[in-house]
Amino acid sequence: MSPFLCGILGIIVILTLLLLGVPIGAAMILVGFLGFAHITTVKAAFNVLGNVSYGLISNYDWLVLPLFLLMGTVLFRAGLGQSLFKLAYSVFGRLPGGLAIAALGACSIFSAVSASSIATAATIGTTAIPEMRRYQYDTGLATGCIAAGGTLGFLIPPSTILIIYGILTETSIVKLFIAGILPGIILTIMFMGMVFSRVRLNPSIAPRGESTTLREKLNAVAECGEMLVLIALVLGGLIVGWFTPTEAGAVAAFGAIVLSLIRKRIGWQGIKESVKDAVKTTGMIFFCAIGAFILIPFFAVSTIPMELANYIVGLGIHPVLVMGCIIVLYIILGCFIDTMAMVLLTVPIFFPVIKNLGFEPIWFGILIVLLVEMAMITPPIGMNVYVIAGVAKDVPMETIFKGIFPFCLTILAFIILLVAFPQIALFLPIVIK
Repeated sequence: MSPFLCGILGIIVILTLLLLGVPIGAAMILVGFLGFAHITTVKAAFNVLGNVSYGLISNYDWLVLPLFLLMGTVLFRAGLGQSLFKLAYSVFGRLPGGLAIAALGACSIFSAVSASSIATAATIGTTAIPEMRRYQYDTGLATGCIAAGGTLGFLIPPSTILIIYGILTETSIVKLFIAGILPGIILTIMFMGMVFSRVRLNPSIAPRGESTTLREKLNAVAECGEMLVLIALVLGGLIVGWFTPTEAGAVAAFGAIVLSLIRKRIGWQGIKESVKDAVKTTGMIFFCAIGAFILIPFFAVSTIPMELANYIVGLGIHPVLVMGCIIVLYIILGCFIDTMAMVLLTVPIFFPVIKNLGFEPIWFGILIVLLVEMAMITPPIGMNVYVIAGVAKDVPMETIFKGIFPFCLTILAFIILLVAFPQIALFLPIVIK
């Protein structure tokens, strides 16, 4: 069997194993090891297995991941989502759809400390969904806006997907974080604008909230002021070059622990549980990453990425049309496989194609995150929808999926906007060097 056909067979086997419920890390390690051994030698495959596992775990760059995850788990257990929602509600509460808009605002802020889509949805949803239902909001709108707002945790830095993409493609994580800021703000505003427009057309789906006084607004700011300072310090330090990403993660994790203890929002038992959660999540991601880095040499010797890149370039098709096909493929994959699997499996294949077509790696990283965001709320396995179903246990799944449909269209509209105007993602990395 030729290396190319062996690579194609490997992809088919991986997808089959995923559909059968085999963990993505195990599937990639198995196929990567056996495929590399078949094309080269068994001894070479064992060398890759040992070197990749040790090299990844001992790589200083990967330390950024558990540190930002620790910050997110601490703030999650500290219950700071409620304070953020109160702050956003004091600003947006009286607008048409104000509670939903406030929830989206709280999601965007919490995204800057959680590094996790699921944590953002669960944290803000626990407070915001009961409040919206108390004001008799349409159930689909109430649950859908939290499921969609949670996806901002993947785009607004720090982002686990951007960290993994940066390491996979050897792209600057700092520049990826900076590139995610403006798209994150724009997408949040687009979500808010969509909710506002829907409610103006049909006011019955979202009655106005109560107005708040200036004193209440200032109290809301004071209640989570330290966390806003922490966000500004971490992101500002990255932008101006005070910290490397790993140092920024350390500052963020330490700051989150200190603030939570000072505020008496969490005890030492809560800190222990937060560390345990962060370690579990880190272990899962590392296991998947080891599988990806074993799969990459297999793909390299199978020549699939190079053959695909040369074939597409040889067709003479306009690069934007090729990108459109890649986007459609990602949307389809997002309906059937886990988001982490989607990134780890496809980026090593498509990244050489993207570079050959002349697209900017940083821009493609932001595009990948947007496609992952859509996958997080796309039926039948959109994880954020299941998280919200756990928060609002009496709401049927079909109601939540109907509620997220307008948000999926909004993300798709923004993807088209980003393809048409790559400067949205590239402006800040170019300006801030």
